[in-house]
Amino acid sequence: MTEPFLAQVRPDGTTIIVIAVVLFVIVLVARGVKVIRQAEVMIIERLGKYSRTLTPGLRLLIPIVEKPRTVAWIQPISAHGRAANVARFSERVDLRESVMDFPEQRVITRDNVVIQINGLLFSQITDPVRAAYEVNNLPMALEKLAQTTLRNIIGEMDLDKALSSRDEINAKMRAVLDDASDKWGVKINRVELQDISPPPEIQVAMEKQMKAERDRRAIVLEAEGEKASRVLRAEGLRDAAIAEAEGERQRLILKAAGEAGAIEKVTAALQSSGVSPAQYLVAMEYLKMMREIARPEGGQKTVFMPYESAAIMGGLGSLKELLAGTGGTGAGFKKG
Repeated sequence: MTEPFLAQVRPDGTTIIVIAVVLFVIVLVARGVKVIRQAEVMIIERLGKYSRTLTPGLRLLIPIVEKPRTVAWIQPISAHGRAANVARFSERVDLRESVMDFPEQRVITRDNVVIQINGLLFSQITDPVRAAYEVNNLPMALEKLAQTTLRNIIGEMDLDKALSSRDEINAKMRAVLDDASDKWGVKINRVELQDISPPPEIQVAMEKQMKAERDRRAIVLEAEGEKASRVLRAEGLRDAAIAEAEGERQRLILKAAGEAGAIEKVTAALQSSGVSPAQYLVAMEYLKMMREIARPEGGQKTVFMPYESAAIMGGLGSLKELLAGTGGTGAGFKKG
């Protein structure tokens, strides 16, 4: 009974063919079902011609007739402790911003100095169709374009300007790369230079130059400080002299004003007593002179004075009147 039962359940050739066809159909259907993740798209070709672009979500393809197009894009990897880039061929196009580390290269400045530069390139695919059909290997194209653009920009600069103008170089590179890569459907968001390394002998010369510049600035600052100190000291002395002169001027003005007031009072007193101010002054001068002449020397008490009778008598008369008005006497004087 066992053999007839096995004969009944043993599949024949037709059943095997049916099962194979069913499995094949299932595989085809499974291959036609695609799940597109966020920030990714898939380019579909129908019989080798562009058909449509699949956006994120569950999508179905017609088996055999429709097929995804593979596109090369950047895949950062680590090589010997530093970042590197390889072209990753994939059916899914990543729309996120990617970072490309273009390798260090030797460039020549306008003053014929060879320097080594490397940097970073931040890019993003904006048109997947153009990225797939306008360029063969997009990462390599961007890398070579960045290298040639950098050579052209650095070749127009001297070494000192190249070392101090990173922002300017970054801006120029971004503008050139963005314009050139627009036809590839790529947007260059930012370019950043990492290292600019001159030759060792140039670095030594630059260090000496910087040290000399620092010494020069120190000397200049010291000289400017000494100059400012001397100027302030001179200004202080000048202000002090001006203040002293101004004080002396005020003192003389006040003294003259006081003397003028005293003279006015004496003049008024003389005029009120009927005495001429001129005669008073002459009399005072005579008194001073006679005091000096009449100063006793060697015990002598009498002084003989020669005079012109007419002129001196008139003067003595006036002097007598003045002395009488002031309570003085003419004692001690004799005609000789």
